[in-house]
Amino acid sequence: MKSAGGNARAGTVKDAASFGDVVVLATPWPATEEAIRSAGSLAGKILIDCTNPMAADLSGLTIGTNNSGGEEVAQWAPGAKVVKAFNTLGAGSFANPRIGSEIASMFICGDDASAKSVVAQLTAELGFDVVDAGPLTASRSLEPMAMLWVHLAYMQGWGPAGHAFKMLRR
Repeated sequence: MKSAGGNARAGTVKDAASFGDVVVLATPWPATEEAIRSAGSLAGKILIDCTNPMAADLSGLTIGTNNSGGEEVAQWAPGAKVVKAFNTLGAGSFANPRIGSEIASMFICGDDASAKSVVAQLTAELGFDVVDAGPLTASRSLEPMAMLWVHLAYMQGWGPAGHAFKMLRR
């Protein structure tokens, strides 16, 4: 790897994936399978899937109801501990997940309890209210939820940082 200054290092996707214990997948859907392929083996790693299988024109999802992007990612990355997270609101809310007196909920799902625990801790450290939505098949619900967020942001004109979901509990 080449030096990038300070403690940072530059390298290939494969270099970064082999270095990290936790790998974040945040690609446009059409580039996702190739990004996973270029990363090499992700077996044993926690793979945070932030993707949504959206059509290029944002008009809808290309996968849904009986499958999900999260489940496809798990097939493309055999042996990885896939946790769907950071896909239900826009990046503009990540720096400050607080809106007024409320803290935005971040939904996560996955099949490996220890991987979900790590992702939940990272999510909480970023300031989100963590909601464990269950197994990776819950991606089938979270991805349409993301589509609703996109619809409100771009089709209804709410903008990319002015809204988030909040799970209320009794």
